[in-house]
Amino acid sequence: MNRIDDKTVGELREIAARYPHKRSGLLPMLHLVQSAQGRITPEGIETCAEILELTSAEVSGVATFYTMYKRRPVGDFHVGVCVNTLCAVMGGDEIYDRLSEHLGCGNDETAERREGDTATVSLERIECNAACDYAPVAMVNWEFMDNQTPQSAKDLVDDLRAGKEVHSTRGPRLVTWREAERVIAGFNDDLANEGPSAGPASLVGRNIARERGWTAPGVPASNEQKGEGE
Repeated sequence: MNRIDDKTVGELREIAARYPHKRSGLLPMLHLVQSAQGRITPEGIETCAEILELTSAEVSGVATFYTMYKRRPVGDFHVGVCVNTLCAVMGGDEIYDRLSEHLGCGNDETAERREGDTATVSLERIECNAACDYAPVAMVNWEFMDNQTPQSAKDLVDDLRAGKEVHSTRGPRLVTWREAERVIAGFNDDLANEGPSAGPASLVGRNIARERGWTAPGVPASNEQKGEGE
């Protein structure tokens, strides 16, 4: 039985206390469960339900709705390859297929640890990483790896398995999946300012607007007055 330790229970209560309605804390609480236990466990579901005064069925319904919550363990580094329209056209399907063959695993599966590996890698098909300006895109533990090719993606997972330090293209150095889940739960890892947060492709529209003096239209006076009176 995967008992939830007292420290994690205390932090789950801390998350719930952040919100006027404590049930609003369920999503980050589930991420903390994953950080502590490597996946969403029955014990994690029951603990969240007890703290939030919900039923286990209500918590389980949320945990099974969102794909970021895993019911079985993932690797130290979880690699998601975008295969939605633009990334697919730019090579996302080929990248996923190459990685699946190279790792010997399929969607939401973890590759076997080879002799000499210091970390494990799991693989997932992602329907959209919301990064079309850098297609084709992969993510590692939810950090962006932009402009990938089949070869660069293969090199990426090999470096991760070998324990080499890898940096995301628009963010900090990569931490383990459990460490990343703790950050998503709302606990700072002091890496927020490490690495760039946006690249040139994301800023093209803003730069053109500045060069040409374009600004957003103002709110009509009638709308302002209506808002004030409501």
